[in-house]
Amino acid sequence: MRSTTLLALLALVLLYLVSGALVFRALEQPHEQQAQRELGEVREKFLRAHPCVSDQELGLLIKEVADALGGGADPETNSTSNSSHSAWDLGSAFFFSGTIITTIGYGNVALHTDAGRLFCIFYALVGIPLFGILLAGVGDRLGSSLRRGIGHIEAIFLKWHVPPELVRVLSAMLFLLVGCLLFVLTPTFVFCYMEDWSKLEAIYFVIVTLTTVGFGDYVAGADPRQDSPAYQPLVWFWILLGLAYFASVLTTIGNWLRVVSRRTRAEMGGLTAQAASWTGTVTARVTQRAGPAAPPPEKERPLLPPPPCPAQPLGRPRSPSPPEKAQPPSPPTASALDYPSENLAFIDESSDTQSERGCPLPRAPRGRRRPNPPRKPVRPRGPGRPRDKDVPV
Repeated sequence: MRSTTLLALLALVLLYLVSGALVFRALEQPHEQQAQRELGEVREKFLRAHPCVSDQELGLLIKEVADALGGGADPETNSTSNSSHSAWDLGSAFFFSGTIITTIGYGNVALHTDAGRLFCIFYALVGIPLFGILLAGVGDRLGSSLRRGIGHIEAIFLKWHVPPELVRVLSAMLFLLVGCLLFVLTPTFVFCYMEDWSKLEAIYFVIVTLTTVGFGDYVAGADPRQDSPAYQPLVWFWILLGLAYFASVLTTIGNWLRVVSRRTRAEMGGLTAQAASWTGTVTARVTQRAGPAAPPPEKERPLLPPPPCPAQPLGRPRSPSPPEKAQPPSPPTASALDYPSENLAFIDESSDTQSERGCPLPRAPRGRRRPNPPRKPVRPRGPGRPRDKDVPV
């Protein structure tokens, strides 16, 4: 990614964050102030009704209650009740471990011992990559299964002679609708029935969970009335499938954006080439209308007399070689060390010049070739005849 694109994306994200902060502040700050005023009124009313309780004692009691609620205590359960609900039974502990490796982290239940916090560090470091591998595999299988089912519907559309572009759009919309029906709408109605939530609260919990935001204000199975030990483990398996579906959707959106970006770059490159061609055409037309400019006169170089031909060596006169066509001189190089065979090229050029002028090139005199000595004939050997010592083998 280019630096300019990265800076533009960073500026866009920061602008998105600032706009979100302003909207949330405008929506939630009045509610917070109203809740604070109501708490102050209730506190004053309690102190007037119980004059024996001081303000400091009431403040200490409120602080202890808040700490107990943060530790997972239930205000509706006391020592006289026979409720066996615990935030750390097997089902709840399994659900808490699942929120660690899925990085949701609702925060309604937290660790308060040093040993638990130390174990959570190593547990998260090992479990999060392991869950990521599992999520990738489940998302691949789930996406391929949904696409295989939608492929049959695409074949039916193509048999009805529907345009392929429209079939692609319909298949993408069908992929989204089926996933939303299975992992968003159906769990919403289930949570409305099981948790006694409104439809807005249920769909708010579903979206916050599947996007791994996990505020913790709404958690499935946190109500003490839910005494089924298998309820929260089933919720975790729904989270696994929903996260896999959302991962496949985000991958599809990323691939689509990548294709759109490539097409945009290709179109921008074509527009740039057309603009450059148009600019060159306009410049050429303007130059033709203005007329070509007269080139500056070149200075004439003085003609030098040709160098004399070297004297021919004594010996047998040679017939003059036929004239060869002159080769055009090589273009001048930028420096003396442009290529290593420049000296050889200069020698070849000077030799061609002398051949054109009819000057014979000096050659080394040839000596007489010495005849080879005659070889002795080899006499054939008989089967019983000894070999002569002087005859070579």
